[in-house]
Amino acid sequence: MHGDGPWRRVSVPLRRRILDPGTRRGLFLVGGLCVGAAAVLMAKLADAAQAAFRDLSALSPLAALAVTPLGFGLCVLLARRVFPNSEGSGIPQVIAARAIAEPERRAGLVSLRVALGKIVVMTLGLLCGASTGREGPTVQVGAAIMAAAGRRAPAHQRGLLLAGGAAGVAAAFNTPLAGIVFAIEELSRSFESKTSGLVLGTVIAAGLTSLALLGNYAYFGTTAATLPFGTAWLAVPILGLVGGLCGGLFSRIVIAVARGLPGRPGILMRRHPVAFAMLCGLGVALCGLATGGHIHGTGYEEAKALLHGGGDTSAWFGPAKFLATTLSSISGIPGGLFAPSLAVGAGLGAHLSPVFAPAPVGALVLVGMVAYLAGVLQAPITSFVIVSEMTETHALVIPLMIAALLADAASKLVCPDGLYHALAAPIVARLAPPAERGG
Repeated sequence: MHGDGPWRRVSVPLRRRILDPGTRRGLFLVGGLCVGAAAVLMAKLADAAQAAFRDLSALSPLAALAVTPLGFGLCVLLARRVFPNSEGSGIPQVIAARAIAEPERRAGLVSLRVALGKIVVMTLGLLCGASTGREGPTVQVGAAIMAAAGRRAPAHQRGLLLAGGAAGVAAAFNTPLAGIVFAIEELSRSFESKTSGLVLGTVIAAGLTSLALLGNYAYFGTTAATLPFGTAWLAVPILGLVGGLCGGLFSRIVIAVARGLPGRPGILMRRHPVAFAMLCGLGVALCGLATGGHIHGTGYEEAKALLHGGGDTSAWFGPAKFLATTLSSISGIPGGLFAPSLAVGAGLGAHLSPVFAPAPVGALVLVGMVAYLAGVLQAPITSFVIVSEMTETHALVIPLMIAALLADAASKLVCPDGLYHALAAPIVARLAPPAERGG
């Protein structure tokens, strides 16, 4: 093959050394360290972009009415023309890449060029006020780095993509267990014993890099929130069901738009994607004006404030964040869903707290986070593990498990298809040969 020309010029003894299992493991370890460094870089860029947008909004809140729509349009233009396959969360691209056997077809989804574009355009989106996160993009970037590290180990490619995605989640949230669970429950939907060591080693390497650069920290800070057994527990099934229904509604909308709306709206979206993205951006800007700017960005600060009982988050934060995240997601700009979904769930728990007055607000916020995230992802184990790990909450593990399971069941009533796998299906259909799709 043409792409193997330089490889053919490498001497046979050197080839054997490169392909030696020990050497490969070393390359994979270096890849894990690079994933951790990339996750830290993306976190820093995301924080800087959000700070810059807040500074602009402080000068004039009305500036978002121009900046956000124009920024959305530019993001979609870049994602479609300059960095194709960088749009959206990035997790569907990794799932699709693992389903495609041909290296040439797979490479377009997880190349280093796509990874660079993901970082650049994701940052631009947050710079213009999008309601998106960085964790999904970190999964795609992590998979791309690991694919590059194991370029000469084709038999390990599916495992490398799995490991890179898991390491991306682990390093982005400082949640190594959640990274592993996410790889099993969502990216692969199975346990592959032959890749378990690769996944674990990569997660450890990425986690150590993040630890060295950022220190040991809990993403939302440590909380001692508890839920006394008794009437307060009535909040668990109710929040679980409400969060699951809302998360399922979000997923159904995103999937419907991705598959193409019927009639004239669908035609206009396909013919004028940049204009559609700008309309979505205008909607996000209006949501921001209605809430004093609280819905822009990842929602991390607002969710943390609700959890710890501080800040002046808008009373309409939860519904407005839901709408802004939906608009950001269907617009086609690169950006993740994890952090915004946690923020929507936090708002849900806080808004319903007066109904369950005996229950501590912090506990309800955590239950709401798990319920809504499980409703969106339809990955209940990942949802309660990630929230437990990022808040170092052990006293609420059982309520969080119950909420996640109920939310998952409720979400499936509204949206039978899992969000990321439903979004990955058309990518596979577009890139995989007919025989491969049938398999």
